[in-house]
Amino acid sequence: MLEKLKALDWKFIAVRTLSNILILGAVVYSLSAFWDVIKQEALYTYWNIRGQEFTVDEVKDPEPEPESPFAALLKQPTPLKVTPKSKQFGIVVEKIGLNAPIVENVAVSDKSAYLKALEKGVAQAKYTAKPGQPGNTYLFAHSSLDFWNYGPYSGVFNLLRKLEKGDRVVVFYEGERFDYYVTGKEIVSGFDTAPLLRTFPTPYLTLQTCDPPGLAINRLVVTAKLRE
Repeated sequence: MLEKLKALDWKFIAVRTLSNILILGAVVYSLSAFWDVIKQEALYTYWNIRGQEFTVDEVKDPEPEPESPFAALLKQPTPLKVTPKSKQFGIVVEKIGLNAPIVENVAVSDKSAYLKALEKGVAQAKYTAKPGQPGNTYLFAHSSLDFWNYGPYSGVFNLLRKLEKGDRVVVFYEGERFDYYVTGKEIVSGFDTAPLLRTFPTPYLTLQTCDPPGLAINRLVVTAKLRE
């Protein structure tokens, strides 16, 4: 009888230990999966609270003014100067702290090709207009949770949904800078190719990613017009 009780105790301990390991593993997995999104959301909230701005413009140091230590603490931070990841082909979105290179001429019908390109940054859809040209410059990128599958740019478009009408999107191409301003935002079906096939008589930019992050159910699409 005593031996049976001991055996039951060991089984109970083993089951409890296994359960705790599984729960801990699930917690660790969830934290790692959502870490990139949580980090970006936290930074975005912090920037808003502080009134932080990002700019690709040259920032000049202001003339020093005498002030009390308390005034210095309350003063809004000066704009940051962002160094683009690439001036050959890159994108900077100040509002959401996005700064990434762009891979040119990526075939949207070739899954292996575009997944490989998205490991290196944002992709420009093949046959769409180049920045500054009349037409639709179509850029797409990940908004994904599992960074271990998609590389360092897996969450590059995670905060794309934060963009609103009038926000600036800066694209560099062959050393030239193009400033686009958001005109609209929409969510379409994952199989809807209409945003890719749109034509414009003037230079437009389309940004596309998964919605919700990590799932291909829908697509979040942001359009922006070049300000000349």
